[in-house]
Amino acid sequence: MRRMTQLANAAGLFIFCALAYAGPPVEGVMEKQATNWHAIIMFCAFVALSMGITYWASNRTKSTADFYTAGGGITGFQNGLAIAGDYMSAATLLGLTALVYSKGFDGYLYMLSFFAGWPIILFLMAERLRNLGRFTFSDITAFRLDQGKVRTMAAISSLTVVCFYLIAQMVGAGQLIKLLFGLDYNIAIIGVGILMMVYVTFGGMVATTWVQIIKACMLLFGGTLAMLLAFSQFGFSFHTLVEKATSIHALGFKLMTPGGLLSNPINAISLGLGLMFGTAGLPHILMRFFTVTDAKEARKSVLYASGFVAYFFNVIFLMGLCAILIVGQNPDFFEGGTIGGKLIGGGNMVAMHLAKAVGGDMLLGFMAAVAFATILAVVSGLALAGASAISHDLYANVFKKGKATEASEIRVSRIATICLGVVAIILGILFEKQNVAFMVGLAFGVAAAANFPVLILSMFWRGLTTRGALFGGYGGLFSAVTFVVLSKSVWVDVLANPAPLFPYTQPALFAMPIAFLLAFIVSKSDSSVRAKSEIAAFEDQYIRGQTGFGASGASKH
Repeated sequence: MRRMTQLANAAGLFIFCALAYAGPPVEGVMEKQATNWHAIIMFCAFVALSMGITYWASNRTKSTADFYTAGGGITGFQNGLAIAGDYMSAATLLGLTALVYSKGFDGYLYMLSFFAGWPIILFLMAERLRNLGRFTFSDITAFRLDQGKVRTMAAISSLTVVCFYLIAQMVGAGQLIKLLFGLDYNIAIIGVGILMMVYVTFGGMVATTWVQIIKACMLLFGGTLAMLLAFSQFGFSFHTLVEKATSIHALGFKLMTPGGLLSNPINAISLGLGLMFGTAGLPHILMRFFTVTDAKEARKSVLYASGFVAYFFNVIFLMGLCAILIVGQNPDFFEGGTIGGKLIGGGNMVAMHLAKAVGGDMLLGFMAAVAFATILAVVSGLALAGASAISHDLYANVFKKGKATEASEIRVSRIATICLGVVAIILGILFEKQNVAFMVGLAFGVAAAANFPVLILSMFWRGLTTRGALFGGYGGLFSAVTFVVLSKSVWVDVLANPAPLFPYTQPALFAMPIAFLLAFIVSKSDSSVRAKSEIAAFEDQYIRGQTGFGASGASKH
């Protein structure tokens, strides 16, 4: 195994360094120079560092607990950083900065919707997740219900979320690396897929955790540095910054007033619900709560993660406002040199243009490496969540009825990781030209409608039965997918139909009630003997969820 790891690490590093140096002259923001060596050097340094971590982690990954949860030995502070690294994707750095640049305060409200899910996780879920679960969140939903049926349902919904999230991340990675490093899009996609497979296959959760921690530190440092350099140009005065930004922005005074991004209140409420409750249903986020030693550390994880995410959202907000003046008034960042035209590289490159404007090629190179690290860390977390759903939930507990050996389960996990990597590469290539924004919405919508209702009901409502959980989970899953497919995002923009069959673009407001109602009605109408025994078993689950008594590696808090 050690020899295999060395070969894989060496091969991965060689391939990426070779590809990075072999790229043709880049386009867009760096069109005036043949190659951005700062970006390439930092890019290769991060790959080398992460490969070293993978090699170190592979020697510590001996059991299923090591592979899925890093042996449960991660501290609350470390896990908080890793959760923040898992949650702050490239869309946070690039997309939200661009949203504030174009929409102002509405971009900040959009961030608040993402953030609103953390108090729910902290106060309602974190402690019970750690006390009741072992490897995946389906350990909780299936705690007193039918293991095979409920785990199958949870695995299907998890894989649906993971796949759509993976597509969005892979396409974003391909476009970003294509722009910043001059690589061909397909080569960039293949490279990201290979690196992700190496990290997860050989290093498991240990490697994934430390890649996420390093990436979070890089993101926080790079974003803070860019923000301070930009903000210093306005005397660190928020009043001065806002006054100047509103005076030159097309929106004027409306830049700092809400309501322009989502004028339809139904869409706005549905989006908020999806982002808020979707956060509490994302499998790769929930999985992180099983890596800490006990429930106390789980609570600390959410507290630290909330602090890091909240801080970075405020950094992003200031970066977006500064970019209105620093980037928006510089003709060098627009195609044809015309201010107000199309930004070089597209609207999502605002953060990169700002980094170049305030810190030159050095800061731009660092931010490019950070953006790549961000995508790679999120993709690795998603792949591990998908692999665990296949190996732990389906293989070990459904097909093998809990009798699989640790060696065979880890082997299936690694095979599943490779398969997910191949699928991610193929889908990333196929969806290159498509608008993938709806996939992120679908991922959160499915998580909010399929995962969250069953998870929260299983923890807090004694009346939930297997039949109710299945109807609620599958009902939320299929309704969320159906609503998104019939909306303008897919029905019109992707399938080229003249008008959408479903008038709203966000599914959560409609799919979540369906899931809750189906789970409640079907559970209440279930009078079978099995249902009565499942209801009676709630007392034991509740005590363990509250105290941690009997939880693997947990102490009483």
